[in-house]
Amino acid sequence: MSPDVPLLNDYKQDFFLKRFPQTFLGGPRLKLGYYAPPYIYVNQIVLFLMPWVLGGIGTLLYQLGILEDYHTAALSGGLMLFTAFVIQFTSLYARNKSVTVERMLTTDILAEEDEHEFTGCAGAETIKFLIPGKKHTANTVFHPVLAGLLCGLGTWYLLPHRITLLYGSAGVSVLLFVFGWMTLCIGEYSLIVNTPTESATFQTQDAYEITPLMRPVYIFFFISVDLAHRLLIMFIISAGTAVASYFIPSTVGVVLFMTGLGFLLSLNLSEMVLVVKHSVTRHRVGTKSNALSSGSEIRFTWREYLFYSIVLVLALLETGLLHHFASFSQISKNSPQAVVGYTLMILFIILWILKEIQSIYIFGIFRNPFYPKDVQTVTLFLEKQTKLMKIGVVRRILINLVSPLAMIAFLSLDSSLQRLHSVSVSIGFTRAFRMVWQNTENALLETVIVSAVHLLISNTDLWWSRSLDTGIKLLLVGIMRDRLIQFIAKLQFAVTVLVASWTEKKRRKSATTLGVLNIVFSPFVLVFIVFSTVLSSPLVPLFTLPLFLVGFPRPIQSWPGVVGTTACVCADTVYYCQMVPGLTTALQSAMAAGSLGLLLPGSHYLGRFQDRLIWIMILECGYTYCCVNIKGLELQETSCHTAEARTVDEVFESAFEQEEYVKLCSINEHFGNVLTPCTVLPVKLYSDARNVLSGIIDSHDNLKEFKGDLVKVLVWILVQYCSRRSSMLENVHKTENKGKASLIILPALNTEPQTESPEDTDSLNSENLDDWSDDVFGEEPTIKKEKDVKDQLKVLPGINLPIPGSVESHNVDSHSTNTVTEKSLYQAVALGYPAIDKGKQETMAYIPLVEFSCSHSHLLSLPEEWMSNCLPNSKMKEMSSLFPEDWYQFILRQLKCFPSKENASNVVEEIAKDRVLKDFYVHAVMTCYFSFLGGDNTIPSPGHILRVYSGVLPWSLALDWLTEKPDLFQLALKAFRYTLKLMIDKASLGPIEDFKELINCLEEYESDWYIGLVSDEKWKEAVLQEKPYLFSLGYDPNMGVYTGRVLTLQELLIHVGKLNAETIRGQWANLSWELLYATNDDEERYSIQAHPLLLRNLTVQAADPPLGYPIYSSKPLHIHLV
Repeated sequence: MSPDVPLLNDYKQDFFLKRFPQTFLGGPRLKLGYYAPPYIYVNQIVLFLMPWVLGGIGTLLYQLGILEDYHTAALSGGLMLFTAFVIQFTSLYARNKSVTVERMLTTDILAEEDEHEFTGCAGAETIKFLIPGKKHTANTVFHPVLAGLLCGLGTWYLLPHRITLLYGSAGVSVLLFVFGWMTLCIGEYSLIVNTPTESATFQTQDAYEITPLMRPVYIFFFISVDLAHRLLIMFIISAGTAVASYFIPSTVGVVLFMTGLGFLLSLNLSEMVLVVKHSVTRHRVGTKSNALSSGSEIRFTWREYLFYSIVLVLALLETGLLHHFASFSQISKNSPQAVVGYTLMILFIILWILKEIQSIYIFGIFRNPFYPKDVQTVTLFLEKQTKLMKIGVVRRILINLVSPLAMIAFLSLDSSLQRLHSVSVSIGFTRAFRMVWQNTENALLETVIVSAVHLLISNTDLWWSRSLDTGIKLLLVGIMRDRLIQFIAKLQFAVTVLVASWTEKKRRKSATTLGVLNIVFSPFVLVFIVFSTVLSSPLVPLFTLPLFLVGFPRPIQSWPGVVGTTACVCADTVYYCQMVPGLTTALQSAMAAGSLGLLLPGSHYLGRFQDRLIWIMILECGYTYCCVNIKGLELQETSCHTAEARTVDEVFESAFEQEEYVKLCSINEHFGNVLTPCTVLPVKLYSDARNVLSGIIDSHDNLKEFKGDLVKVLVWILVQYCSRRSSMLENVHKTENKGKASLIILPALNTEPQTESPEDTDSLNSENLDDWSDDVFGEEPTIKKEKDVKDQLKVLPGINLPIPGSVESHNVDSHSTNTVTEKSLYQAVALGYPAIDKGKQETMAYIPLVEFSCSHSHLLSLPEEWMSNCLPNSKMKEMSSLFPEDWYQFILRQLKCFPSKENASNVVEEIAKDRVLKDFYVHAVMTCYFSFLGGDNTIPSPGHILRVYSGVLPWSLALDWLTEKPDLFQLALKAFRYTLKLMIDKASLGPIEDFKELINCLEEYESDWYIGLVSDEKWKEAVLQEKPYLFSLGYDPNMGVYTGRVLTLQELLIHVGKLNAETIRGQWANLSWELLYATNDDEERYSIQAHPLLLRNLTVQAADPPLGYPIYSSKPLHIHLV
């Protein structure tokens, strides 16, 4: 993007100046794109300041000593409640009032939709513009009540006397009073007057009007912090103590309740419920419900239920026995709890070491000396990773069994559990017992820190030791751990954005200024980072430049709507669909071993294989399970996509494809990148190879052999089809009189000619290849876009297209109704063909009744509709010489479709000698051959081969006959494609030695290959069915060459790396900000341009639509880590 191009053009700057103040002030539209009377702006200012006026009345009465503080709050709240109801009912009255306004016609449609015509200060149009009203009647009542409550609490919170006592400074009190009431006015305006567009919106439609509640909720949150000691904590203490005292009078009962509930809530309960429901449905309905089972349900077996039951019993026994029989004392170096603490420290160190050696880098910086080097093949990688997998099993046992039970022992021995009637104990230990199972690794770190601090601090008079119990200490340490990780990630993101802006040459001039400003005001930048960390909200870089703002808090462990229902599906989506089951299995092993690092909700991973990019996001984690969402990015790479994909390849190649002589502890060359390589995953998927067929498909010798091979493949395809067909229909169509010969209608070759008109003559020597040659359509074998050419060339199987210029005529005879006469067909053929000498008559075969000479020939008989003839007798005689009788005899002798094995050889010999059956195959095969290549000896051109391969055949009488028989058309087309693949294999691998080798080759095509077009539906079906090989023929118009595409299913390695989660959140938040506030949806805008450090373009693609455009998005995939 050129540095001279502005980030926002004039129109977008005007839009931003309108949108941003509206959002900042909570809804007032103080800048419009057209002229509006002054009272529009005055009315908005009055409505905006109304809460301040009403709260000021109560504040004044309090300062004068007339009212107490709570009376002041009640008065202001009541006035606000009354005013809010008046505002809502006024809006309702204006909407119900019908106003007829005559409008003058304008040519500016957009202005007509945007502008409003105001008739007066209190007119209906003015009121509807200022106060749009609520969608639901319930909100007409609920929102005013909430507004009154907010105004009352805000008035009480902002009383000048209270503020002065709190801060002791008049200046601070004035600032807090002014800005506090401004905040209240913003919240009240968005609640009862008009709601602005929010950048924290997660769904396109706000059906339940939740957006107006966002600002008041934030205000309530900050007010409740000050009110908690009077309102919330007293209520919780009273209620909690009463419930605990009444229902759980024993400390042992409390500990058992916390342990059991923490374990159960950490399981994947949603999937377990689905499995139970499916099992009940399956038993009720029967086997019909088996199709409903998914892969995750199948993997959830009774062994896991047994495992969970045993673990729960062990945990409850351990907790109860330790708490009941152990002696409680303050933690010291010799106490039982201290001994368990030492054990946890050792266990933490062991687990950390075992986790780090599973990944390619330690701390993301130093190369792991134990990780396999130069990993390029699956076999080599699996051999070298065997020891690491064994270590991973040990690590998983320590995490799933040893660590939770050890931490439960530590908690059960704590003396704080003796204080039963304490809310802090209930809250802290309930969370502690839950974290033991929910996130074992983080809980182990927190427990080790608390235990170490206990042992290091010997002074019991400190606030940490005197006022806090172990549960609250674990809670505080957990909060600090989470925020510290976020702060480091956000700081790394900010530095990366700054470096990325500087490294771009096009933006270096402006980036220099921004960089200097960031360095000068670095304390303020750190304040923004700290504030966003405390709120756990994304750090938003405006336009991905080093201009940082604190974004709206967004959910990490939950998500709006249904995951996996939105994706920009295209033809390449099927490759990700095929890949995901195998990738899920590989992820299961990697996650269990610890190769992907610490698993946290909101983590992002990027996988790379050939042209495929896989985006993996962790949705939630629990005890022995992890729920992920897998997205697939586009395969048709743009320039930006290609640039960043190349960077991803370089990052992975530097990590995984190193030579043996490289230093053991080398440093990550791409440490500053947002992508850190983790491991490689062996997955069964398709590798894509594209080859240029120059010298093969255009070889004269190869094309000449192609014609002979086509007849052989047609014979093999038809014989195989008929043998399978007879096997399937054997039980349905049994012959009652086996000794009686079957009567079959056969087009005779040696019959007397019928009397025909002089026009019905043979003009087939020049046939259709002359009209279909490259001289007419050029060397580029693509289908022309002109409608007349398309109508002449493109045919659909099963559809008999009318012949251009022909006239349909019908015989009077009822037996010939709806049939095209012979004369009309030859008249149509004469269109565009050479002139025919009159007086010549062609011999056409008539259809006598004949019988098979072998009683078993019906096993290989063609369908009756395929037995008719459409070619002149002379042409059929001429082409019959091309039929390979020896190949036909060989195929019959290889068949195994005969009921009796004893005399199978005799039956084969009899069938092979049946001339009638052979003539059937001659007519069918040669008619198909004629439809594809014509009847002369012309060598087909590569363009002709490609067109026929694509199903676009030249018109002929034989083509009409063929397309009326969809099954035969598809078989013939398959034979043509098999022949092309055979020609390529012979040119690449060598000639076919004998008939046996040829049959083996064709059988391999039939069982292991799908040979067709990428655009076919059967291609997608073959991919999903995991056919071992797929082949497609194509043409590259840019290079002017014919290409072959081969997909090979095999187990290959996918490189996987971990992304900086805060980088992803920040860029997605900026993307939402740009689209909502700046209407910046240009495809070439700066914020989505490729950058090797930020991976901006790939990050934008991976966002959920409509912000992003992944071509595949899976439903939540539950990965079991038992």
